[in-house]
Amino acid sequence: MTYTLPITKAMLEKAKKKKGGLIITVDGSPEAVILSMEEYRVYESLKETEEILNDPKMMKDIKEAEEDIKAGREYGWEDVKKELGWHVSDKNNKKSKKKA
Repeated sequence: MTYTLPITKAMLEKAKKKKGGLIITVDGSPEAVILSMEEYRVYESLKETEEILNDPKMMKDIKEAEEDIKAGREYGWEDVKKELGWHVSDKNNKKSKKKA
């Protein structure tokens, strides 16, 4: 879980300028890191990539999707909406009412 805490403006400016963040120490031992938002976004992206790479099912699905694309087994967004019964021209993607 991420928490938001106020810090001094000087610390914030240093964190923005310093690549890799600022290490917070307690009695000389590193305890935490302050990152700029740019660095934090990179960290979050790397964390998400690692989660995907470590998920065997997700990796299998990605490889299958890549094979489908290479083999020409792909569908455009309009085809998908039509398959789902959505009005192709309806921007709200509401299901079409089928007449009985």
